[in-house]
Amino acid sequence: MESKAKYYFQIATTSGVPIYRQIIDQVKILIATKKLPKGEFLPSVRQIATELEINPMTASKAYSLLEKEGVLEFVRGQGMKVRESDLPGESLEQKENEIIPILNEVVTKSKQLSLRPNKVIEMLTSLLKEKGNE
Repeated sequence: MESKAKYYFQIATTSGVPIYRQIIDQVKILIATKKLPKGEFLPSVRQIATELEINPMTASKAYSLLEKEGVLEFVRGQGMKVRESDLPGESLEQKENEIIPILNEVVTKSKQLSLRPNKVIEMLTSLLKEKGNE
């Protein structure tokens, strides 16, 4: 795969969040925002490790956990790709849990910007209406 790992991932070593967790959260966000469509291959573990200057085991751990969660699937000889189909029997609760990392980022950012919670909810409601999700 020719894509660059830095295109996908930004690592903050001072955030206090483990690097493998940052990768997991970012993969889920990219999938949720459709910037990483179903069936698309991710950069290799080696490529991520080299470009982000992290231990290959860290990238491998993130991919492995994402595979266990059913977000990614391994294709022999090609690498990891975004799972093309929804998990059979995936509950509403499991689907809702996928959005938690994104909402945590929104909460953190809104707190940093001193935005009132009701303003953030108003903005989210407006965006949902705009996208036809309400």
